[in-house]
Amino acid sequence: MTVLILTCEEDVTADMVVVHLNATGVPVVRIDPADLTRGVALSGEYVHGRFRGHLSAGGRLVSLAGLRSVWVRRPGAPAGNAVHPSSWLTEEAAQALYGMLRGSNARWMNHPDAARRARHKPWQLRLAQQCGLPVPATLITTFPRAAREFAERYPDLVVKPVSGAHPQDPPRAVPTSRVAPDTDFAAVAFGPTLLQRRIGKRADVRLTVVGERMLAARKETPPDADPDEVDVRFAAPGPPWLAAEVPSFIGPGVEAYMREAGLAYGAFDFVEDADGDWWFLECNQSGQFGFVEVETNQPIARTIAEWLARPLPVVPAQFNGSGTTVR
Repeated sequence: MTVLILTCEEDVTADMVVVHLNATGVPVVRIDPADLTRGVALSGEYVHGRFRGHLSAGGRLVSLAGLRSVWVRRPGAPAGNAVHPSSWLTEEAAQALYGMLRGSNARWMNHPDAARRARHKPWQLRLAQQCGLPVPATLITTFPRAAREFAERYPDLVVKPVSGAHPQDPPRAVPTSRVAPDTDFAAVAFGPTLLQRRIGKRADVRLTVVGERMLAARKETPPDADPDEVDVRFAAPGPPWLAAEVPSFIGPGVEAYMREAGLAYGAFDFVEDADGDWWFLECNQSGQFGFVEVETNQPIARTIAEWLARPLPVVPAQFNGSGTTVR
């Protein structure tokens, strides 16, 4: 049975997983939904109570019934590369592709419905709280007065995007930034603003979760680090990422988070304070892992490949009451 990977052509992180799948002889088909109608084709037939679906890409025809797993990695907008792209065509192509894939028995990493919900940072914060993970005091508001009162209670704050996305085209990452003490917060009224208590960190932590396996990496904060450089993605180069153990007070909460979120893959970001406590910041359901594997030699790509290559569970036979066996 085949592993289907939905991602863009430039995704070198996906290449790391494909290498492991090829080494074990597991068939792999990789497509970018953006290429639908221009190099990628699909067909689905619903006849006599049965469904037969197929995808075609690169001269290969794949039966949807023959899929063991689908890895939704970094796919482009369906039909985005069409000769005459449009929002209407993208919606039609998305309905067709993901609607048919939902009708297969394949295992998902991650299911589109779970992934869409998991992108919402306010939902992440509440779920983390419910799962017992420590969350820094946070406010999301369009009320300037609420922001001022929050700043009085927590004078040392950072500000970050609610969505993580930047409105420019092409999108750009927006760094988490420290809030100046004299900020009046009047601009909060023009758009939802996420304010969060700054954790004095001694390390950043990336916890990559694949199925039941947790692979943690830790990056020390130099003693002379600029306290205004709160976003590790934009900070000056420092110590490398090193493999780390998951504390006993974090593991069960992460397991609960993954279970409740319905995720098979998650890239969790924590910060570690001076007492060694980990504070939850966010969970990216399709977060990068290549840089962590390169620096720590943790087998993340191989672990993902092994999960994708697992055989489908056997569905037990049932009887419909008339003596006929159904599955």
